[in-house]
Amino acid sequence: MPEWTPSLRVPDVAVRDVDASFARYRLPLAKVERLAAGVTRWAEGPVYFGDLRCLLWSDVPGNCMWRWDEETGAVGPWRKPSDHANGNTRDRQGRLLTCEHGTRRVTRTEADGAITVLADRFEGKRLNSPNDIVCKSDGSIWFTDPSFGILSWYEGYKAPSEVPTNVYRIDPSGALSVVAEGINQPNGLAFSPDESILYIVESRSEPRKILACDVVGGKSLAKRRVLIDAGQQGTPDGFRVDIDGNLWCGWGMGEGGLDGVHVFNPDGRLIGCIDLPERCANVCFGGAHRNRLFMAATTSLYALYVNTHGVAGG
Repeated sequence: MPEWTPSLRVPDVAVRDVDASFARYRLPLAKVERLAAGVTRWAEGPVYFGDLRCLLWSDVPGNCMWRWDEETGAVGPWRKPSDHANGNTRDRQGRLLTCEHGTRRVTRTEADGAITVLADRFEGKRLNSPNDIVCKSDGSIWFTDPSFGILSWYEGYKAPSEVPTNVYRIDPSGALSVVAEGINQPNGLAFSPDESILYIVESRSEPRKILACDVVGGKSLAKRRVLIDAGQQGTPDGFRVDIDGNLWCGWGMGEGGLDGVHVFNPDGRLIGCIDLPERCANVCFGGAHRNRLFMAATTSLYALYVNTHGVAGG
């Protein structure tokens, strides 16, 4: 487990302004907190449940989903085995949506605990390994399907790919359609606050990129373009968007600095960083006011109160 000591002073030096515009999103008295340490091999897919005051997140190679209790601070396994679950979110009825590497499917956990399969095949062929997932306000579900979970026996089960690495949309009727193809291993994704843009991480482009696509008619994508070119800055992974349209991105493998979270404004300019001792794979907003950023970072779970709010659906 990486050595880490919480800041004894405020403002926390781990929360850094890269651009003066980031100052408005920092809370001078808030510090990075480590909520769980050393429990996962590769932490992913945090999702907050306000009604239960808890957070769930995935350990993909550990084949387990974990729960952190906000009231008591207790940490323990929530679902094991988890079918190598990765990304999670909630639908507009509050039900858990999960991307599973092991079964190569997207599922919904019903209120009684039953699991409903939402997608596992496209045109009769098995999906690769659904990775990250968001739910639009119309109830449609959008997810990425790279092949990471079938490349080895570590994050799932090694197997040949049957379909390209697409981005999909599940209609409220249940119909599955491709909304983006030709992306080299699509990974994290999120909508802009007004849902007019879908952002997608292309995690095997060189350099890594975050793409922006216009949402047309609520059902398709157009005008794909590069919003963020990571260059030598490192590797973006999962991310979420705040109400001002800023992208809070899990980050790793950066040169000359710690891993953690990079924050970009809607124009794609880096404005702030949250330094962590571990590579951060994904984040979500939660807490009573959706102003607490939870960060799933390799072996640990971190959190930081910020001066903004996350948008719904992520």
